[in-house]
Amino acid sequence: MKALVLESIKKLRLREFSIKESMGPYDVRIKVKACGICGSDVHYYTEGAIGDFVVKEPMILGHEAAGVVVEKGDNVTNVEIGDLVCMEPGIPDMHASEVLEGNYHLDPDIKFWATPPIHGCLRETVVHPARFCFKLPKGMSAAEGAMMEPLATGLEAAKKACIEPGDVALVVGCGTIGIMVALAALAGGCAKVFISDVKQEKLNIAAKYANIVPINAEQTDLIKFIMKETKGRGCDRVFEASGNPCVYPEFFKATKRGGKVVLVGMMNGVVKMNVPWIQVRGLSIETLFRYTNEFERAVALVNAGKIDIKPLISKTFSFEEAIQAYEFAAAGHPEIVKVMIELP
Repeated sequence: MKALVLESIKKLRLREFSIKESMGPYDVRIKVKACGICGSDVHYYTEGAIGDFVVKEPMILGHEAAGVVVEKGDNVTNVEIGDLVCMEPGIPDMHASEVLEGNYHLDPDIKFWATPPIHGCLRETVVHPARFCFKLPKGMSAAEGAMMEPLATGLEAAKKACIEPGDVALVVGCGTIGIMVALAALAGGCAKVFISDVKQEKLNIAAKYANIVPINAEQTDLIKFIMKETKGRGCDRVFEASGNPCVYPEFFKATKRGGKVVLVGMMNGVVKMNVPWIQVRGLSIETLFRYTNEFERAVALVNAGKIDIKPLISKTFSFEEAIQAYEFAAAGHPEIVKVMIELP
């Protein structure tokens, strides 16, 4: 079938690709209709690796997707042929100890789309377990369905933060994930969410949402601003969503004593942490790696009007323009949040 293949660093081809996928009784075959470009996709495209995940041979990109069910196994009951669904991209080994402990996202052998050596979903069709496919309600587009994957990350961050009603939060980083975290924090009970970045264009997008307060960290002293706004107390919950080592460890100072910090952004490299300072202030630190059981919640929140993701789909390309789409995404246009590829 035709697929977008990463041949080597900065070399993409839209070509016929031989891939064999057998249908099991609990599987469905999906005609892919939309796929978003994630920051991880761009990292593989421009650098060929993220940490220990290294692309060593041609790999199909894409893991944020939605499509139409065109075939289903005999034991599938949650979706029907013709349904528009979004897909959770990771398939864990259901016998793994991590799965039995409720942490299926930590299964070291999980098969996650577009994570070497597993092929992604930027192709005509995919076979996927029906258990990880979620029917989209009437009126929701395939592009919106593809946004459920980054939204699931935001919801997982909010869950990790154990938000209490009325909390005030700070999100460091105003990219796709940062905005998703801010929206999830509001949906989870925060009364106000500050969000910081150095790109005013992205902050302007976040500012369109009620109760999100943008802060240009290049023009404003972030910690002084937060302390003034919180009367010297600090934020109840702080999320690091930039993945930029340069923000460490300063952003911790925006957290109130006894507050919680969630590390969402991933990076290459090592940062310094003032452990005694963190201990004396009683800060709790949570880390984030993907998500568990968030897709149904994401669909429900969007369908209920609690989270509006449409403004975050910034630019759309056709499947035939997929290479141009990646070149555009890699250029880092500050006014762009999510680049979407739509398939026929």
